[in-house]
Amino acid sequence: MEAVDPRNSVPPGRVTPFFGFVAAVAALAVLLSVGPLAALAGRLAELPAAFWTMAALAVVCDARPFVPPGRRQSSAVFPSTCFTFAILLGWGLGPAVAVQTVAVVVSGWRMGHAAWRSGFNAAQYACALAAASAVTALGPGSIFAGGRLRAVDVLAVGAATAVWFAVNYGLVSTAIRLRFADRWWPGVRSGLGYELISTGSLLLLAPVLVAAARASAALIPLVLVPLFAVYRMARLAAEQEHLGALDPLTGLPNRKALLAEVAEQVHLHAERSARNEPDAQLALLLIDLDRFKNVNDALGHAVGDRLLIEVSARLAGAVGERDLLARLGGDEFAIVSTGLTGVDAARATAERLVAALAEPVPLDGLPLDVGGSIGIAMYPEHGEDFATLMRHADVAMYDAKHRNDTIAVYAAESDHNSAERLGLLADLRRVLEAGPVGSAERDAPVGARGGDGAALPAALPAAAGGPVDAGRPAPAGPGRWRARRHRQRVEPDHPDDLINRIVTAADPIRRRAAEPDAESDAEPGGADAVVPVSQAGPARGDADGAGRITMYYQPQVAIATGEVVGVEALLRWRHPRRGMVDPEELIRVAEQSAVMRLLTRRVVNDVVEQLAKWSAAGITLRAALNVSVRDLHTGEIADQIADRLARYGVRPDRLQLEITEGALMADPRRVLATISRLHAIGVAIALDDFGTGYSSMQHLRRLPLSEVKVDRSFVLGMADDADDAAIVRSMIELAGALGLRVVAEGVEDERTWRLLHAAGCDVAQGWFYARPMPAGELTDWLARYRPLRPAAREAESRPPQAR
Repeated sequence: MEAVDPRNSVPPGRVTPFFGFVAAVAALAVLLSVGPLAALAGRLAELPAAFWTMAALAVVCDARPFVPPGRRQSSAVFPSTCFTFAILLGWGLGPAVAVQTVAVVVSGWRMGHAAWRSGFNAAQYACALAAASAVTALGPGSIFAGGRLRAVDVLAVGAATAVWFAVNYGLVSTAIRLRFADRWWPGVRSGLGYELISTGSLLLLAPVLVAAARASAALIPLVLVPLFAVYRMARLAAEQEHLGALDPLTGLPNRKALLAEVAEQVHLHAERSARNEPDAQLALLLIDLDRFKNVNDALGHAVGDRLLIEVSARLAGAVGERDLLARLGGDEFAIVSTGLTGVDAARATAERLVAALAEPVPLDGLPLDVGGSIGIAMYPEHGEDFATLMRHADVAMYDAKHRNDTIAVYAAESDHNSAERLGLLADLRRVLEAGPVGSAERDAPVGARGGDGAALPAALPAAAGGPVDAGRPAPAGPGRWRARRHRQRVEPDHPDDLINRIVTAADPIRRRAAEPDAESDAEPGGADAVVPVSQAGPARGDADGAGRITMYYQPQVAIATGEVVGVEALLRWRHPRRGMVDPEELIRVAEQSAVMRLLTRRVVNDVVEQLAKWSAAGITLRAALNVSVRDLHTGEIADQIADRLARYGVRPDRLQLEITEGALMADPRRVLATISRLHAIGVAIALDDFGTGYSSMQHLRRLPLSEVKVDRSFVLGMADDADDAAIVRSMIELAGALGLRVVAEGVEDERTWRLLHAAGCDVAQGWFYARPMPAGELTDWLARYRPLRPAAREAESRPPQAR
């Protein structure tokens, strides 16, 4: 709780306009009421007992106004409004302003208001009473003077009530706007209904009070009975609302209470920020217990409930006095930590919570270990409302779980469901559902065209480096269409613009990156020419506003002979607004939704179709592609591949699927079942990222593998790092002993190439040979390629000495 109401101060930069308005309202109040107040001095002796009774009740009742739980003090209900409005109707403006001013001073003193705040309240009440008095003057006379009330009197009282409320609420709203600028309207709008019910009811009770006073002053105190009844009903309703904001199991506040607290604290911290106070940040911490489900499953829900009660007590002891701990449901808790100076303070709170959960919880003599993952979202850095802060804290919490950590602060790069990524997912679905342009041609006989529509030559002579059938099955070039998790070489731009243009023009990859339409507009001819799609065939997927999807292929080469024996398939998506979408982001977005099935179906179809077209052109290649965890879990991919292979007449051994150890560990039983089906069909299986997984030895022994790929993280450093070189040699020897082919990815220089040859590696791929390219460019590259065979120079091939 705040020691001093922050509304007693004004944010810097707002002082002059705000206090100028306060002074203007005060001056207007004095101008309107000075005459009636001056005349009041001579009337005091004439005022009846009914007036003094109402005046006393107004001051006494305002000494303890009703502040509804969960609302700000500015929402307090002041019963003096009923009495002073009745005094206005019965005895005029002067007595009403005098009594209201005394009541405001008393209530301001009890509630700790600053002097200027009490003065403004008195002034705005005076202006509202003066406006209402002007409306009642339009009637035939004072309704307290006796006689029967006519319709015009009732209308005048109703109009005076409306004018009083409009003037009072308008002055308060204007003052709030001048103090808080663009933050004024939400509070004003949300409080309008509450003010209409509370203050409006008191104003409408005033004519009844006047009518009772006309009969006898002794009847006036009886109005306290309905006021007390209303007060008690409001209190009971507030208590019921309070109970509705508590979790019945732990007694902690629930989500509803958390929402109200965050909304309140956001407003308070916005005021602090406007005053440039250092402790103007708050944190929303979301906690999810890590092993609670195991307890429920093993010991039952009764024990789980007792565990939650114990955990809530521990967490309550770890949070600060000003912090709110809430249970959201299940095993999720949330903490609102206020008055922070930065994220380090929030982390300190989170570390206390982790420490509180570190000790086992003893239940029935059994110590139960229950840890927690905590996500942190900061106001205003990560959001300025409950919904945004809650979502970002949830993202951070799951980020902590995925990293096997206990605490994580929200980071935009971890938010896989941001509005931007949801839009990207929608575009991806649109381009996949639209299908490739000219997809009707898929049912026609397979011709000699590449997967990107490029025309192929009838055949490539073996002397020119075209692929040939070796005695054993050709080592498959892993076709990875998912994102690489490894780093890729990025060539920085040269500071000289002329050199940049020359290099870009000479390099087809950089040329495509620099020219959005290069793939479709490049002129044929030259060493790395691209056959225009408009001349050669259909493009791969071009939906309205979603761009197009293309398959790129990177050659894989047998190190000993220099022959191209396979390709790796890579997915590329050129977006009309974002350009070439990062493959890692593309797969990360797709894997979280049903779009992954569409993407897998497209990739499988395109790669198998391209194999058929190469085969028709006399090109014998093995293409490999990498499938997602979702594909391996469902097993549907085995049926898709079998159908595509049969449709296009492609031999199963021309296709290879790569799996990662991470995908296998996600659900070994289902993944192994899918792999076994694919192996039975005749599709080769390769283990990707070999050496980076969890249990490589076990996988090599159990899986029906034909190939392993040495991860590029080892290959890239083996020319300079003796440890990396030793690791690569060991993996090659192990795979060779098990009868598996070895492919090294990330071969980018001649020395690495020679070291791999000396170590006995079968196949290599990387920029040393060629970069990924569309099928048409690959055909041209194959026509120009000449086999590279390592020279037998022992000095050059000798590996670095191990340390």
